[in-house]
Amino acid sequence: MDNNEVLDHLLKIESEAAALVKDAQAEADRRIAKAEKQNREIHEERYQEELKKLESEFQKYKEQVRQQYLEEINAYREKISSLNSDTDAFSVLLDRLVAEET
Repeated sequence: MDNNEVLDHLLKIESEAAALVKDAQAEADRRIAKAEKQNREIHEERYQEELKKLESEFQKYKEQVRQQYLEEINAYREKISSLNSDTDAFSVLLDRLVAEET
């Protein structure tokens, strides 16, 4: 084998190696893209599940707070309604206070 044949052989091998590297890179890129797509889909699915769970918990909590609010308002109204109001004494007090101002 002369030098030209050796160089041609080495160039051919280098060219084949470059093609293998290019194919391997393309395959790696394809696999990475597929894995990223799967990961995005899994993430989105988990995100939606968690969102539904949190939304449900929020609605339950909101309803509890609403019920508590209504109970407290009704208790307050009952308390106010049950107070004895002495309008005559209140009128006398107002008349006295107004009289003191003048």
